[in-house]
Amino acid sequence: MLRSIYSLIGFTIGATDGEMGKVKNFYFDDETWEIRYLIVETGGWLSGRKVLISPVALKTPFWDAESFPVNLSKEQVKNSPDVDTDKPVSRQQEHDLHSHYSWPYNDKPSIAYTTIGVIGGVPSVTIPSEEKMDGGSPGTITNGDPHLRSFKEVVGYKIFSFEDKVGRVDDFLVDKNWNIPYMAIETGKWHPGKRILTSTKNIEKIEWKDSSVFINEKLESLRHSKEYDYTQLTVRGFEQSLKTSD
Repeated sequence: MLRSIYSLIGFTIGATDGEMGKVKNFYFDDETWEIRYLIVETGGWLSGRKVLISPVALKTPFWDAESFPVNLSKEQVKNSPDVDTDKPVSRQQEHDLHSHYSWPYNDKPSIAYTTIGVIGGVPSVTIPSEEKMDGGSPGTITNGDPHLRSFKEVVGYKIFSFEDKVGRVDDFLVDKNWNIPYMAIETGKWHPGKRILTSTKNIEKIEWKDSSVFINEKLESLRHSKEYDYTQLTVRGFEQSLKTSD
């Protein structure tokens, strides 16, 4: 079942001993197109501290209640290494985080691995800042994995096809394994008032300094793309129609 990443912002994270906080953002890999971490803003019980939660820790979601239960206690989170999500995180800090939670960890850069579980495998990476880092251009990462990106940062990026600008990044769709198969486009003047989907496989490159995404599709092809409405994602047959149109 597909879900809008944007619609998951604000979901409650339920620890084994009470509410932990709410989802503030997501980090994804722009090479493998999968979610790596949820950014969770804790409540008053931890002075609003932001923490990183791997999808490995998630149990079966309560969609109607907009809640992600996790197999972690608030005490575990409280005693976890303090990771500042507004700054690049060293590999040692990440190693400490994974060790604390007993999450699988791979200290070899850019090598993914699979963990069998409810949600799926999560590669280990160095975490960049959630915002612009060290005063550099958006997406510039120092001492971190160059493929790890903030969802909120990328929303609004300009999108170009072979011929012309086609709009802006509006959203991404995520599947049950936290893979990102589709990008939602808010179209420009050539297709006014429409939101359409394109496969992330069609993304040719992303120019982070220019906040631009380039896709290998023509305007005429995009004109026939599936129109996007995140309220319809759970409707029976929607996913099959996407597969058919690919």
